[in-house]
Amino acid sequence: MKKLIVVASAILLSVATVQAQDEVSFGAKGGVNFATVGGDDFDDPDARTSFHIGGFVEVPLTDKFSLQPEVYYSGQGYDIQSNDNADDIEFQLDYINVPVLAKYYFVDGFYGEVGPQIGFNINSEIDSNPDGDSGDINFNSDAINTIDFGVVGGLGYKLNNGLFFNARYNLGLSDVFSSEDLGGFDIDARNRVFMIGAGFAF
Repeated sequence: MKKLIVVASAILLSVATVQAQDEVSFGAKGGVNFATVGGDDFDDPDARTSFHIGGFVEVPLTDKFSLQPEVYYSGQGYDIQSNDNADDIEFQLDYINVPVLAKYYFVDGFYGEVGPQIGFNINSEIDSNPDGDSGDINFNSDAINTIDFGVVGGLGYKLNNGLFFNARYNLGLSDVFSSEDLGGFDIDARNRVFMIGAGFAF
């Protein structure tokens, strides 16, 4: 875990140093996740509601175009069971995600962003009591792939004071489950996350 954070932080710092200090902006961001998985072996499972939080560096390349690497925690996964007559059960998949985004300002603070992302799985569990202190169900965490590749894209609006709001979609490209640790059995499932957030650029 510590090694992943160090590597991700080094990526942010190395990109930031290629530009003059007064051109680069640093920031913090956070928000709500509506996460699920998609694939041939899953029939639209209910979304797990969680959150994301992290930081970023925005490096302007032109007046309208920037490069923005980020590091953030993201609660992902899906709901196995969620109704009023039974306990909620969540499949919790938590990641440290590191996207590198191309960011384009269309007009008056309105921007679009898109780019590749690599995620590092830091937690995987089945929780029958996600709102309480206990409720974990035995699960072979080795069955979850450690690395997750994806593409993210979104839209946002940034105010002159640095405050911004955005909506983003994380489209996973890698299999969530490891066939090797499932006895060679392939499960087609990829992360799908809709994110709504806000932040501040310094």
